Order: sequence, then C-alpha cells, then structure tokens
Amino acid sequence: MPQPKGNQQGAAVIPGEENCTRQDGMRVRGAPYISLVIPCLNEEAAIPLLYEEAVKVLDEKEGIKDLEFIFVDDGSTDSTLNQLRKYAALDKRVHYLSFSRNFGKEAAMLAGLAESRGKYVVTLDADMQDPPALVPEMLDAVRGGEYDCAATRRVTRKGEPPVRSLFARGFYYLMAMVAEISIVDGARDFRLMSRVYVDAILSLEERNRFSKGIFPWIGFKTKWFEYENIGRSTGYSKWSFWKLVSYAFNGIIAFSAKPLAIASVLGILFFLASLVLISGIVIKKMAGYSVNVDGWASTTCIILFTSGVQLFSVGILGQYLAKTYTEVKRRPHYIIREAL
Repeated sequence: MPQPKGNQQGAAVIPGEENCTRQDGMRVRGAPYISLVIPCLNEEAAIPLLYEEAVKVLDEKEGIKDLEFIFVDDGSTDSTLNQLRKYAALDKRVHYLSFSRNFGKEAAMLAGLAESRGKYVVTLDADMQDPPALVPEMLDAVRGGEYDCAATRRVTRKGEPPVRSLFARGFYYLMAMVAEISIVDGARDFRLMSRVYVDAILSLEERNRFSKGIFPWIGFKTKWFEYENIGRSTGYSKWSFWKLVSYAFNGIIAFSAKPLAIASVLGILFFLASLVLISGIVIKKMAGYSVNVDGWASTTCIILFTSGVQLFSVGILGQYLAKTYTEVKRRPHYIIREAL
C-alpha cells in the first residue's frame, strides 16, 4: 500500500530542486485532524476565494484541532503556482505539490490523498463548485462512527449546456446497465473520508484510474448530501465535451467487461444469421428454384454494416489491450517538480 510520504509509491520526484525543504520535498509535519485535498489547473483567481472560505468555515467549527491544505498544481500555465507559494509562506497549514506537466485530475487527486496526514480527508475542486460550507456537516456524519465517507451529489444541472447534461445523464444510465458497481447520478468528487477509507483507495495501484468508480468499488458505508448546482467562481471548465466522453468511456472500460461480451454476442448473432441465409439459398437451389443475382445495393449495405460491427468489436478489444499495456509499463502516476 502506498504510504503518505513525500516520495510516495506511484510518484517520481525530480532530485536537486533548491526550492524543496527536505529531500523528499515536503515539510516535516504531524498528523492534523482534517486534510483538504485540492487539485488545481489554472485556478489562480479561485485559490484566494477557496482558501478564505475554507478557513472561515473550518476555523469556526468546534472540535477541529488542526487542519492542512494540500493543493496539487496539475501543470498550470498561469500563476497558480505563485499563488500557492504565497499562501504556503503565509500559512504553515498550506502545502502544495506541483507536477512537471499536466497529468490529469485523477493523478492530482491521488497525489493529494497520498500526501494527506489527516484523520479525515476532504477532496474538493478549487473553483468553489464544491461548497466548503458543507464540510462541517459532512464531518459530523463521518466522525459519529456510523459512516466512513460523506459524499455529495448535484440534484440539478442548472447552468450547464443542455447537450452536456443530456450526455451526462446518458453516461450514468449506461454505467448502471453495464458496470460492476453502482454510480450515483450526479455524484461529485467532493467527499469527506475517514483514514481507513483513504488507505483503501491508496491500496489500488492501477494506472487507469476512475475515481467515481473506485469510490463505490471499495465499499464502506457512505452518507449522501445533496445540493443545487453551483457555478464556477471564476474562469471556465477545463473539461471539454470530448474529454468528458473519453473520461466516461475509460470508466466503462475500467469497471466492466460487458463491452467485450456485447462484441462476442454480436459476432454470434451475425454468424447465426449467415447460417440461416445460407441454408435458405441451399434449400431453394436443391428444390429447383432459381436464385436471383439481383440485390447488389442491399448486399453492399450488408457488407458495410457487418464490417462496421467488426471494426467496432476490434476497437473495443483494442481499448482493453491498450489499458493493459499502460498497466504493464507501470510508469509513475505523476512526476513532482516542486513541493512544500
């Protein structure tokens, strides 16, 4: 199981950086009561808003002895890293990791969870779409002992483009049909987790990570909190339509083998259909009926259709093979350029 240290398993740290405070790039610190893990990609304007709101909410919460911020700069091209350096200098509770390039949100979340020391760990976005005001209520639900995780889901998609909302709902419907796990419609990555829950996540060393599937796969009791959709405080979404489609497809591949089964069933059905047609032609010929040679257009359409199904099936198989190839190479999930 990856241990929550600066140079944890699954990460590579570039040696010789003068801006690191110790060899593995992290401050020496004890275990706080709660850790906030915040992936960031070009969020220079949102970071001050999130920090101020989180401090205001959590410092007023009774029973929180200590907290830490773990910002993960996922290869930002703006002044996000400079903002993190500034807040780390002003507040010893603020820590950050900066990747050598953009490795994606999944890698950023994994890095933050591996670095967290808190008894309870919160993952939330920097853009204020995950309201810090919910954290105290989520904390009460988990530290009572009945639940290991407090998760959130949006009950509306107000403000999203209609096409995007339609495809999002279609994704959850499709996952419900083919996946081995159940993903709640509208589920966010905004969660508060116990230490045992976080350690269970870190024990999964797969390279093709899909957290929305990993969360329900590991089990444990989860309490759900619902809230209305909240617009970004600043900037714009880094998720394009095609990135979301690719992410959804990766989730299906990661948690279901049914696409392979579907391809196999299609192959069997076409094989049986061909036997029926061939049998019909043979019977007609043996009965003395003439076999027409007309139907070039329909024959061409059938050939094109079956060829498309074959290529689709080969493509599905190729996706599983590609994921296996990635897992076998066992490259690090991310590379840390700077840490504090």
